[in-house]
Amino acid sequence: MDNFQDAWVQHQRKTARGSSPSTLGASRARPSERDDDFTSRKKPTGRQLWTADDTPKTGSNQRPRKTQTRHGQHEGQRNPGQYHGQPKQSSDAGAAASEMLLQPDTRSISSDQLAAEVQGIYAGLVLLESKCIEYDSTQKETDLSQEQYHALISLHRSLLHEHHDFLLASQHPSASAALRRLASKYFMPARMWRHGIHSFLELLRRKLPGSLEHMLTFICIAYTMMALLYETVPTFEDTWIECLGDLGRYRMAIEDDDIRDREIWSGVSRFWYTKASDKIPMTGRLYHHLAILARPNALQQLYYYAKSLCVPVPFLSARDSVMTLFDPLLNANPSTSQRLETVDVAFVRVHGILFSGTHEDQLEPSMKQFLELLDNRIGREHGNWLESGYFIGISLSCLLLGFGDASNVLMNAVLKSQQTDDNTMDDLPDPVLTDAFNTAVRFAARTYEIVIARWGDKNTLPCLHSLLVFYWFMMDFDVGRQFLEDSLPWEQTALLLNYLLRTSEFTPRLDTPEIPWPEGGKAHPLPEDYAMRGLIYTGTYFPKKWFDDTAIDDDEKYFEPASTVGRRCERILWLGHSIAMKKRQLHWDKQTRKFSIKGENHNDEVEEEPLKLAAPISTSLVNRSRL
Repeated sequence: MDNFQDAWVQHQRKTARGSSPSTLGASRARPSERDDDFTSRKKPTGRQLWTADDTPKTGSNQRPRKTQTRHGQHEGQRNPGQYHGQPKQSSDAGAAASEMLLQPDTRSISSDQLAAEVQGIYAGLVLLESKCIEYDSTQKETDLSQEQYHALISLHRSLLHEHHDFLLASQHPSASAALRRLASKYFMPARMWRHGIHSFLELLRRKLPGSLEHMLTFICIAYTMMALLYETVPTFEDTWIECLGDLGRYRMAIEDDDIRDREIWSGVSRFWYTKASDKIPMTGRLYHHLAILARPNALQQLYYYAKSLCVPVPFLSARDSVMTLFDPLLNANPSTSQRLETVDVAFVRVHGILFSGTHEDQLEPSMKQFLELLDNRIGREHGNWLESGYFIGISLSCLLLGFGDASNVLMNAVLKSQQTDDNTMDDLPDPVLTDAFNTAVRFAARTYEIVIARWGDKNTLPCLHSLLVFYWFMMDFDVGRQFLEDSLPWEQTALLLNYLLRTSEFTPRLDTPEIPWPEGGKAHPLPEDYAMRGLIYTGTYFPKKWFDDTAIDDDEKYFEPASTVGRRCERILWLGHSIAMKKRQLHWDKQTRKFSIKGENHNDEVEEEPLKLAAPISTSLVNRSRL
C-alpha cells in the first residue's frame, strides 16, 4: 500500500499545478454526485488508510519525515514504520552492523479501510470524468492552443491514473467480494476507455494534422497505462487486450511518414486482436478490426469481413465497412487492380456484386475470369496456396449464408435451429430465395469442382477441408440438402476420398463420434481450424477442448510440418464418412472400405491415377504467415 500511497503523492504533485485548463471553463460536476455504493461510509480525512493511533511505537532516535498528502498539504511528522514496520535493533552497534536485517513487517489492511479508500478515489474520479466529458464535447469546433492541448492531455492522464488506483484498490487481495464487484457494476473499464481515452483520441483525430504530436503523446500514455493494467489487473484482461489492439490501430492509422513504423504498429495491433479473438472467438467485432489491418491483402480482408458477419455475435457495422473493399473493385479502380492478383480481384468482385446487388453486368464476366484462372493460380502457387485455399473456402461458405443475412434461406434455418426462445424466433424474417443465392450456390460448386479436380495436389486440401466442413454441417438441414446436395460433384469427391484412403500411411479413424484426436491425446489444430474457429457452423465440429492448449505459439499455429498432411487427410476422410452416414448421395462400403455414389457399380476395381497438375506439398516446414 506504500506504493499505492506514493503513486497518489506523485499524481497530486502534478495535478496541484493545475489539472484542468482554466481557459476551458469550470466543471459542472459536484462531489455529492456519487453512486449509492460509495456513500455508505464516511470519507476519511485526507483519504489515509491509517490514523495516528495506528502508528507503531518507535525509538526516540528515529528521524521523522514529512509527506505530502493527496491534496498537497504537508502532514505532521510521520514515522516511516507506520507502513513498513521497524527492523529489530541491536544494542551493540558493532554487532548490528554485521547482523543481517530481518525482513520488515507488513501491515495488513482491513476491508473497511480499503472500502474507505475506494470511496475517496471514486469521488475524485467522478469529478475528473465529468470534466473530460465536458471538454471533449465542447472543444470539437474550437481551435486549441498548445497550452490547451497540454492541459487536456494532463486532465485525461489524471483520469487514467484515478481509474488505475480505483482498480488496484477494488481488486486488492484484501477486498471483499462486494468491493471487487464494484468495477463491473459501474462499468469502470468501459468508462475508462470511453471517457478517458476514446473520446479524446477522436477529438485529436478531428484536429489532425495540427494535433499530430499531441495525439502521438497521448497514445503513448494510454498504451503504457493499458499495458500496466494488463499486468496488474487480470480480472479485466479481455478488455485490456482489446484496448491495446485499438490503440495500436490508432497509432498505425496516423503514421504516414514511415512505412516501417506503420507496419510495426499494424503488427502490434494484429497481435492483440488475434489474442482477443482466441479468448472470445464468437465475437465478430474483432474480425472486423483484423480485416482493416489485413490491407492490402484483399483475399484475407474478404475472409475477415465475411467471418465478422457469420459468427454467433456478428458485427453488423461490417456491412458498411466491407464496401470499402468492394467499391474500388466494382468501380474498376486501376490503381487497386494493379496491386492485386487478377484472380483475387475477380473472386472478391463476385462477392461484392452478390453482396451489394449492384454492377450485375460484371457478375458473369468476373465469375468466368476467376474460374478460368483458378487452376493455373493453384499450380503456380504450390505451398503458398494453402492459406489462400482456406480463405477462399471460408469466404464461399459465408457467401452461401448471405454474409449472415437472416433472410437467406440457409442462414435462416441455422438461426432457427440455434434459438430456444420463441419470441426471438418470431423476430426472424421469412426466408427469401433470391437469384443471388442461386448464383452463389452455382459459383461455390464450380469452384469446388475445379479444386477437387486436382485431387493429387495436397496443396488444395485446406480449401477442400474448409468447404466440406460447411457442406457436412448443412446436410443436417432440409434446405441444405434441397439446395446444395445436387450441386456438388459427389463422384469426384468419392475419387478423392478413395485416393486418400489408398495413399494414407496409417489406418484413418473414420467412425469416431468426433474428429479424431492425435494419438498422444493432445490436440494440435490444423491452421484452417484456427481460421474456422468461432463460425456459426463450426460449433458442433470442434470438440470442446480442441483449442485449450494455450502453449502453442501464435507463429507455430500456422506452420506446416510433414505430419500436418496426414492429419488433414484423416480429417477429410472423417468428414466424407460422416456425410455418407447421413444416407445421402455419397456411399461408404464398410466391407470394401471404399466410397462411391449410390447406384454405382461397387465391384469396379479400376482406380484412376491422380491428376499430376502440381508438385505435392513439401515435407519440410512451410512457414505460414499469421492471420
